[in-house]
Amino acid sequence: MVFTTEEVQTRALSGVSLEIGQGEFVAIMGPSGCGKSTLLNILGTLDTPTSGKYFIHGKDMTQMNESRLTMFRKRNIGFVFQSFNLIDELTVFENVELPLVYLGMRKKERTIRVMTVLEQMNMAHRAAHFPQQLSGGQQQRVAIARAVVTDCPLILADEPTGNLDSAHGVEVMTLLQQLNRKGTTIIMVTHSERDAGYANRIIYLLDGRIVGGRG
Repeated sequence: MVFTTEEVQTRALSGVSLEIGQGEFVAIMGPSGCGKSTLLNILGTLDTPTSGKYFIHGKDMTQMNESRLTMFRKRNIGFVFQSFNLIDELTVFENVELPLVYLGMRKKERTIRVMTVLEQMNMAHRAAHFPQQLSGGQQQRVAIARAVVTDCPLILADEPTGNLDSAHGVEVMTLLQQLNRKGTTIIMVTHSERDAGYANRIIYLLDGRIVGGRG
């Protein structure tokens, strides 16, 4: 993956080749600037690699146009970010409901699906609250609920505990681990050895290359 400006060409990833099986929990680690976020963006089909191929269940993502990629993401990939990325003007319920609105799901089915997921995240009692009325840990629970409400098979998490204290961080990682045990594939970028310990496999990046791993 190469980023080019008028003055400089930056190679963010080079020669990266990996296979992640369905149902795995994989942590990607490495120092800042090593290419972790770029790799996660490619895996989430948010960025297109300048060379090489990327397949999900046999489908070549690099050959899809943007409209097809957008629909694929909506149905198959959930994102969890360090900064939560909740919409302040929407309630907890509405934030979690939004991906289902984009999919065109009927209101009655949306309501059932959203409340079921909020119950699983122990956040149903906060459904009418706004993000600013929640703790950081609660906001991340809502973000995870939003990521899984479409019943997507893959979750991509970018430093999911980066803005949380230790106790709330453990809660969030436990939630992700529970989702993985139910069959959801999780790929997580993290600086935290503690968080990486929840994964089944760790991949180490340095200067845009895979330099090792375990698990």
